[in-house]
Amino acid sequence: MAIRGNLSEASLADVLQLLALGQKTGCLSVAREGSVGTVHFAGGRIVHAELVNRRDRLGDRLVRIGAITPDDLARNTAMRAPQDDRDLAHTLLAQGLIERDVLVGEYRTQVEEAVYHLFSWSLGSFTFEPEADESPDAALVSVSADSLLLEGARRVDEWTQIAKKVPSLDLIFELDGPRLAQREVPLSATQERILPFLDGTQDLNTVIERSGLGEFEVGKAVFGLLTAGYAQRVGRSAARRQPPPESRVAEHRNLGIAFYRTGMLDEAQREFRRVLELRDADGVARFHLGLVQLRRRDWVGAFDTFLRASQEPDAPSAVLHNLAYVCEQRGQFEAAAGYLDDASRRMVVPDPRIALSRATLALRVGEIADAESALAEARSAWGARQPSAAWFHAAGLAAALGGDGARAAALLEEGIALHPHAAALHNNLAVVQERRGSDELAARTIEHALLEDANCAHLHKNLGDYLYRGQRYDEAFESFVRVVRLMPSHGPDVYLKIGNVQYRRGALADAQTSWEQALALDPDNRIVRANLDAMRRASTPSEPVPAASDDALVGSAAMSRA
Repeated sequence: MAIRGNLSEASLADVLQLLALGQKTGCLSVAREGSVGTVHFAGGRIVHAELVNRRDRLGDRLVRIGAITPDDLARNTAMRAPQDDRDLAHTLLAQGLIERDVLVGEYRTQVEEAVYHLFSWSLGSFTFEPEADESPDAALVSVSADSLLLEGARRVDEWTQIAKKVPSLDLIFELDGPRLAQREVPLSATQERILPFLDGTQDLNTVIERSGLGEFEVGKAVFGLLTAGYAQRVGRSAARRQPPPESRVAEHRNLGIAFYRTGMLDEAQREFRRVLELRDADGVARFHLGLVQLRRRDWVGAFDTFLRASQEPDAPSAVLHNLAYVCEQRGQFEAAAGYLDDASRRMVVPDPRIALSRATLALRVGEIADAESALAEARSAWGARQPSAAWFHAAGLAAALGGDGARAAALLEEGIALHPHAAALHNNLAVVQERRGSDELAARTIEHALLEDANCAHLHKNLGDYLYRGQRYDEAFESFVRVVRLMPSHGPDVYLKIGNVQYRRGALADAQTSWEQALALDPDNRIVRANLDAMRRASTPSEPVPAASDDALVGSAAMSRA
């Protein structure tokens, strides 16, 4: 279950402590205007943390200390996702380019500094998204949150004093040579290290970058020099106030990607639009803007965005694949098929997801044989890898619609074994089991599926239908009520059966209201009309006509097409 809040109501320290005590596994995202940070947990311990658009990346630190060469860094970062220090660290280790102890030491410092920096944020929002279980043993570091809380609190208190003399990192300071030469008290090692950079031309951002020290260390060192009278402020860096356009483009793009990955769609859309305002031809930003619109089910906006992106000569097949998905959702099946053909032609290697999309489209138009052919093509393209849950969903659906219940059940059971948390597979298996006469087994399958996804209206509907047919009306009523809470427009059959149970209980006014809601969804429903007419004609209404069962397979599962 996701956790959301505001830093003005709950401090980062409180949030970290809550996640640590709860032994949570997942990603905590913290955002404020222009910046975002993430802290990853495994079993309540911090295993990764980073700041988007951080000036001093892990690779830069490793080059500075001579642990890797600039060529090694350039070659590996060219293949990595933006700002992904964790991925870079694992890659460097796998290639044997660095000693593990050296890397882990720098990586741990990077993680701790990122958390300490986030402690200074008093405004902004946070979101925690649970993730699949991740063993702390697989992480490069595993840090107790408690070990960072005290140091983080100390730094926040100390920074409050430092900020009185060092309010911004774009300030420029210059040493007072004569006073410094007459000092009687020795300087700290950090102060000695930054002296060459306090020359009246370099701001503190540059000092941090060139010295390899953190913001807190440099700020504290400069504060001490200012207090002792050994340095003075001489101005502010104009370059920092007005960054070049390329830097602004990269900053907004990276922020947008970080927001998108953590589910902060409003913020992601804002950043991608800013990129396109600065550079209309930025394909990465336009593609991700389309993904945001997909997740928000803005089909018109997504179509326009992906269509514009597809007109670029070097547009990847993923753009056309997503454009086909949008057309499918809009009921434009012929156009969707055309875009899938275009996507296939642009592929360098076969992509099973495109073949799977062709199968899904064939199922939508009732072409079972074409769907089976495309599914076989997709499974072949996966090779030794296991197919996705969406493939098993489509394969089970094709077999069931083709009348082969035994093969449908076998495919769905295989899919559940590989993807045990895919609630749609459990649901469809229950429907197949019921249609093969295994009612009790179907009910147990649905109940297990609800443990995976208690917010799936289809699951509650199918469970309610099973209970209703078994004349367990009170239990069925509870399931149907959950359906309409989750999806008020699910279908007339739900309101019909709710009304029937209410009528049995003698709640005639409630029954009439429920049947009227069913009629509003399906004005031609003869069963509902008969019940309402009987109630209006008779002073002692007869038993309502039983509702027909209309169990259905869940519709096409959502597939990642990025």
